[in-house]
Amino acid sequence: MELIAAVDRRWAIGRGERLLFSIPEDLHHFRALTEGNAIVYGRRTLSTFPGGRPLPGRHNYVLTHAPETLPTDAVGVRSVDALLSASAGESRLFVVGGEMVYRQLLPLCTSAWITQVDADGAGDKFCPDLDADQAWTLADCGAWQEHNGLRYRFCRYKRKEL
Repeated sequence: MELIAAVDRRWAIGRGERLLFSIPEDLHHFRALTEGNAIVYGRRTLSTFPGGRPLPGRHNYVLTHAPETLPTDAVGVRSVDALLSASAGESRLFVVGGEMVYRQLLPLCTSAWITQVDADGAGDKFCPDLDADQAWTLADCGAWQEHNGLRYRFCRYKRKEL
């Protein structure tokens, strides 16, 4: 499993039901990594997608207590065990949020694709801070780029070998 997120300096990912930043290059990066693969997220994250619909071009798994309420083009799973069973045939599975799903599935992830935004987005939803987690190491980071005054860069973290 792989985690993907855009975070601010404090590892915040959102405020309320909204993302902190809209950076076109980050959306392209997200799409390039996830399209043609499987993604997993929570019900609240689904509600933030355009039209509240699953993302096209991907197998969509939603961790939820009410899978019967989901659109037919999403697979609802009630537990991590059910997710692992349902997604067993997937070659790549990306964890795309939100906060509770990141925390729940991080122990199963081997890599993380993090867009670091050099700003404080005043968020109230967070991704686990991989810089502070001794199980993770920064594998590589791209150069800082800028969009509308926001500096950002694409980084990849790897789970340390035990």
